[in-house]
Amino acid sequence: MAPHRIFGISFASVYPLYVAKVERKDRSRVELDEVISWLTGYDDAGLERAIDDGIDLETFFANAPGINPHASEITGVICGMRVEQIEDPLMQKIRYMDKLVDELARGKKMTSILRGS
Repeated sequence: MAPHRIFGISFASVYPLYVAKVERKDRSRVELDEVISWLTGYDDAGLERAIDDGIDLETFFANAPGINPHASEITGVICGMRVEQIEDPLMQKIRYMDKLVDELARGKKMTSILRGS
């Protein structure tokens, strides 16, 4: 089975879309970076390096310093699928990130988005 096309999309091409989405809803890039850092363990310099290097999403998650142990608490529907039922681990991590960005854009409190962290 061929890998999903989304795995080869660069993080640098997705990130500005996330920024635009949250800023349209009066949230900030700083909050977005906090959410992505919470999920992946990247610090600000690591996120900038991932953007500058143009790495794909597969590499972005493979090189992540550490997926948050509370990521499994992320539940709900994104792109028509329940994130907790996605079987492919990489696809699930990508959808976790999508879900967190959606929650941020919908105006949820950061403590709720970060699962009480």
